[in-house]
Amino acid sequence: MPSTWSSHPGWPAKLGPLTVAAGNVTVRPVRLRDGAAWSRIRLADRAHLEPWEPTGEGSWAARHHISAWPALLSGLKSEARKGHMLPMAIELDGHFCGQLTVGNIVRGALRSAWIGYWVAKEVNGRGVATAALALGLDHCFGGVGLHRVEATVRPENLPSKAVLRNVGFREEGLLKNYLDVDGRWRDHVLVAMTSGEVQGSVADRLVRTGRAAWA
Repeated sequence: MPSTWSSHPGWPAKLGPLTVAAGNVTVRPVRLRDGAAWSRIRLADRAHLEPWEPTGEGSWAARHHISAWPALLSGLKSEARKGHMLPMAIELDGHFCGQLTVGNIVRGALRSAWIGYWVAKEVNGRGVATAALALGLDHCFGGVGLHRVEATVRPENLPSKAVLRNVGFREEGLLKNYLDVDGRWRDHVLVAMTSGEVQGSVADRLVRTGRAAWA
C-alpha cells in the first residue's frame, strides 16, 4: 500500500535550508545513493562517533561497510511507512554529512517521540547539528503533529549537550545505567521539549540569537 500523508504524517519531507557558519543546512529523507558517503564518513570517523552510540552486533567495519546500507535503509523506510520513524539525512551545501532520526513515534494521547543525530567530524562545532535539530523539531511539532520530543545524552558528551541546550531542550533527570554504549552500560541525561514551550519556531530562535539565518 502506498504511504499517505494522513496515515504517515511528516514523511517524506525536505526541511530548510538554514544558513550557519559552515554553509546551508537541509534535512531530507535518506536514500539509496547516500550509501557511499554514509559508509565513508562512518568508517573514517569511528573514533569520533563510537563512544556515544549504542553498542551494535559485529565489528564497526562490517556494520558500516557500504554493503550494509541497503538493508539498513530498507528497515528505516519500513518503519517510516508504518508511521513509527522519520529517517532523515543531513546535508551541508547539498552534500550528505550526517543523519537525523525521529523514532518511537507514539500517537493518541501521548503524541511523543525521541530524536537523535550525528554529523561528520569535519563539520562538528560549526552549527550543522544545531540547525538540523532545529529543523527536525519544528517538523515534529508542525507537520508530524507531536506534543513532546525527548532525547538522551551521556553526561560526558559536552558538545552534544550544548547542541541540545541551544535549541531549547530542558533537563528532566538522570537515567542510571540506561543504555549499552561502547560496550558498557552508561548513564544518560534525559532532556525534553513540548510544543507549548516553543515560541514561534525553534529555527526562529536560532535566527534571533544569531546562531543561524534563513537561506
